[in-house]
Amino acid sequence: MTLDPILNAPTEVQVHVLAVIAAVALGPFAIYRRRRDLVHRILGYLWVSAMAVVAGSGLFIESALWAMLGPFGPIHLLSLWVLYTLWRGVEAARRRDVATHRVTMRGLYWQSMGIAGLFTLLPGRRINRVVFPETPEAGGVVVVLGVLTIVTLAIIDRTRRGGTT
Repeated sequence: MTLDPILNAPTEVQVHVLAVIAAVALGPFAIYRRRRDLVHRILGYLWVSAMAVVAGSGLFIESALWAMLGPFGPIHLLSLWVLYTLWRGVEAARRRDVATHRVTMRGLYWQSMGIAGLFTLLPGRRINRVVFPETPEAGGVVVVLGVLTIVTLAIIDRTRRGGTT
């Protein structure tokens, strides 16, 4: 493993990676804390801020692999979706709609950290070069296994709740 692809990356990539690390670390404490007290609110504000930096900095990272409109590609839509979802989650908390706030924030955490995180391991991506410098194709295998796991868990969850598959 080597950090060179991050250490030698443009500033916006470095900011993005640092914000991701903060969001990944803060997320579980913010969204699964039992007591909804001042600590939860502080951790929540920090997590929302980190996620906003993740999404905001992501808009400035050029999509080298899948650029479709100038430097922008499909991944930039994810950044916009994250910003919108953060806004929805915060608004739900302000309205004291705890159920919507909880579902929105937990969903955002797992979708953005799990799904988006998996796709950073695709061959050709910077994080793939960090984690799999000698065997980039291993990242593709991890992505396929991860997606299959997520789909399987979603089917199991839906089946347990009485939905159809």
